[in-house]
Amino acid sequence: MAATTSKNFELRFFYFAFACLLYSIWRAVDLLVQVQLTGEYEHPLIVTADNTLTLLKKETGIG
Repeated sequence: MAATTSKNFELRFFYFAFACLLYSIWRAVDLLVQVQLTGEYEHPLIVTADNTLTLLKKETGIG
């Protein structure tokens, strides 16, 4: 978990809201990938951080 030392409520709230948004997008992408590949949605993730990082390394050569 990233730590912030800011006492600014608005900044801390933005960090929280942005993290929630990213997580929701991640879950939505996973749902769409699962439905596209299998035709149904199961709760275990298909789109994992490891899969994503491996794909990025392969496509960009970074890492």
